[in-house]
Amino acid sequence: MEIEIDAKGMHYRELNEKIRKIIKENPDIKKIILKNVLGQRFIGNSLRKKDLTIEIYGTPGGDLGMFMSGPTIIVHGNCEFAPGNTMDDGLIVIHGDSGDVTAHSMRGGKVFVKGDVGYRSGIHMKAYKDKVPILVIGGRAKDFLGEYMAGGKIIVLNIDKEGNDLGKVKGRMIGTGIHGGAIYIRGDVEKDQLGVAADIKEFTEEDLKEIEPYIEEFCKHFNFSEDVKEMLINSKWTKIAPISKRPFGKLYTPDLM
Repeated sequence: MEIEIDAKGMHYRELNEKIRKIIKENPDIKKIILKNVLGQRFIGNSLRKKDLTIEIYGTPGGDLGMFMSGPTIIVHGNCEFAPGNTMDDGLIVIHGDSGDVTAHSMRGGKVFVKGDVGYRSGIHMKAYKDKVPILVIGGRAKDFLGEYMAGGKIIVLNIDKEGNDLGKVKGRMIGTGIHGGAIYIRGDVEKDQLGVAADIKEFTEEDLKEIEPYIEEFCKHFNFSEDVKEMLINSKWTKIAPISKRPFGKLYTPDLM
């Protein structure tokens, strides 16, 4: 069962109340299609219906899928700031670009962005037990990617929307304050692009095994060819991880060593 909503001119509160009412009155609902979305915030906020898919045509506003635990959201267009904010579980697939702080404080689930993301994406991502958040970026990320990251994985493919290599890796202050998790960027990253507490580590066969399923899933979501998939998997990768689990510990405690 699926239901379509025309969101043109609709206030974000009205839209979100309508979505919740549909779910409450139709427990067997599998898909909600939102047309003419333009800036409405908080779509999917705190939803926990795992077998629900929300398809969005247009540009959703900030905090898409915030606190969400289970559903799938597919955006046929660009996305404003902070999709996946503090998301616990589920899937967000964005067929365009995404704004600043994408996956802010994400705790679980997966976010796939076909294009670029804005500043401070992946900030405060964290993992707990079997919850390991995943952010996969097809294009490039602005500065401060993975800032204060405490867990999870960020994967940057550095390709355009047709699957072509974008060349030199962009972005500065990568991994500033990172103390958990890892950032994987396809291509060479210079030391001076890293932020405080981040370090370039050896990229191993085990690392490739870790990220390969997410590369394959990315290609499936966005219909990239086998050739593009193989090119991504067989490329040069840079792994960025913490220097220490407590990079700023000496700022707050005396050095007793």
